[in-house]
Amino acid sequence: MMAITITAFERSPDGGKGLARDMRVRWALEEVGQPYEVRLVSFGAMKKPEHLALHPFGQIPTYEDGDLGLFETGAIVFHIAERHAGLLPDDENARARAITWMFAALSTVEPPILELANAKLIEGDKSWTAQRLPLVEERVRSRLVQLSRRLGEADWLDGAFSAGDLMMVSVLLRLKSSGLLDDYPNLSAYVARGEARPAYKRAFEAQWAVNTSKSPTG
Repeated sequence: MMAITITAFERSPDGGKGLARDMRVRWALEEVGQPYEVRLVSFGAMKKPEHLALHPFGQIPTYEDGDLGLFETGAIVFHIAERHAGLLPDDENARARAITWMFAALSTVEPPILELANAKLIEGDKSWTAQRLPLVEERVRSRLVQLSRRLGEADWLDGAFSAGDLMMVSVLLRLKSSGLLDDYPNLSAYVARGEARPAYKRAFEAQWAVNTSKSPTG
């Protein structure tokens, strides 16, 4: 059988800190115990026809398994969760709720977080950034308040850990350096629980190794 192959940055913009989106796919594969290979691509290679045939928008990751090729992390993780036990509950209703949380992470919680990142990194030198930034941060806080209230004192969003938690933790990880999560101790603890999972650690170490020769704690 051919091995599952995913693509990842040859050198990640975050230096291997786990924010590149191949991390979500690596984590999912580690959770379900599926071996995989990684094909590293440069920014130049991502714009060539060979890669565009897999990902029409010239991004990573992509996923190949035999004659199946996928792009978009939500679709890839959902496929992995559907095909292999470990990321979706057996109960039909619980399964539907876990899938709902996957969509919520990507469609409701992540957009304002990405907007904040763009406001700081891409638009940081604009004359209007100082006025806009508080508005963007408030949109992020609004989602965090709602999510914090929903999570409460639970370990995970809906019973046992699921693909919904994998996607939500992955999204929230983008806020760690901003300090915004510090105002929501239950969300900070939630993210820490995700990072503590052995599958996450294996995925992180694999991504880190691509980007630096130092150890993650070095």
